[in-house]
Order: sequence, then structure tokens, then C-alpha cells
Amino acid sequence: MATEYDAVLFDNDGVLTTPTDRDVLVEAIRDAFADCGVSDPPTDHVETLLGPTVDSLRRVAGEHGLEPTDLWTAREEAAIAVQLEEMRAGRKRPYDDVAALRNLEAPTAIVSNNQHRTIENVLEECELTEYGFETWYGREPTIRGVERKKPTPYYLESAIDDLAASNPLYVGDSRVDVQAAEAAGIDAAFLRRDHRRGYELPIDPDYEIESLTALERIL
Repeated sequence: MATEYDAVLFDNDGVLTTPTDRDVLVEAIRDAFADCGVSDPPTDHVETLLGPTVDSLRRVAGEHGLEPTDLWTAREEAAIAVQLEEMRAGRKRPYDDVAALRNLEAPTAIVSNNQHRTIENVLEECELTEYGFETWYGREPTIRGVERKKPTPYYLESAIDDLAASNPLYVGDSRVDVQAAEAAGIDAAFLRRDHRRGYELPIDPDYEIESLTALERIL
């Protein structure tokens, strides 16, 4: 189906750039615990901090006698640092089909659950500034940022407001991307790259695509 979209917003990890290796993030979280004085955190606590809710973050911090803000700040700083290392080493890199964005006439933006500073690093290190993104949002490295991450549409709606868009399309590769688009009342295109083979969605997106090159046809 053809629809007149007046903006296109993109998730980053798995859409514009390759996902950060999970083991790298796990090691960063272990480093964050160590920085807070916890030398051997339980595996389930490390796993929780990969993508916590506010309640689970507070629970884990409390079990170690830590302030949730202190633990989360250490976690975010460590994650930002290792992802920057991954970019500079060429292990976290843009997908080849990102070049298709040059053919889009609508304004574009990035909305990610990664840290805002990591998205800024992606733009610079992965040379995505040339694609003319008008605004970008990653989460604040705070507990409030945890509350606002997708599927909550907070950052998505902020970017839509920045673009003054009335009918945008959101392109993502995860359940929370599709759910955030639905919560914001906009259409979603689910990008099923190789790492999403067999990945199930709780709701149907408006489009399912296998490459960013398909966007020109949709638009």
C-alpha cells in the first residue's frame, strides 16, 4: 500500500548499524559492578541490567546495598565506552543498505533505546551525519531514561514533534519498536534482518521489509 508519509524515523541498533555484541555489553556491566565495589555479581543480576525496568534495577541495586542511580550511572558509562570502542574497531558498523537513505525525500530522525551519547557517537564514528538526520534521540543515562525507553513512545513522540510531522513512519527491528509506534499512533515498518529470522512479534506491523532499499517503494 502507498501512503503519503511526511517523515521517516529509524531505530539504530539492527537497523542503521549492526547490534553491539551481547558479550561485550555483559562484560561492561560486570565492569560497572566492579566500579561500584561488587567484584563477582550473580549472572542473573548482570542479565537484568542488560535491559532493566526501574523496579528490577532498584531490586538488584538494593541486594548489593547500592543506590540505583549510582549503579545505573556506572552501567551506562561502561556501555557507552565499550560501544565506542566497538565502533572504532569496526565491529559495530553501518549496514550497506543505509545508502538507500540518500533516496528519501522526507525528513528523517533516529529514535533508539541506546544511550543518547552512543547515538551521537554512532553519527560521528559511523559517518551517518551525511544522511541528514534532522533530530535524534537516545535515552538519558538516568533512571528517568529507563522509564521513557520504548515501548513507551516518549522519545518517538519527541522526535515527531521536532519534525512537525503529522504522518510519520517508524522503522525498527524489535517488538518494542512496533509497540512504540502503535502507542504513538503511527505506522511501523519491521525490518527483518538476518538476526531476526524466526523472531515473533506480538502485533502485526504495517509493513515487513528485509532491506532499507524497500523504503523508497513504500514512500
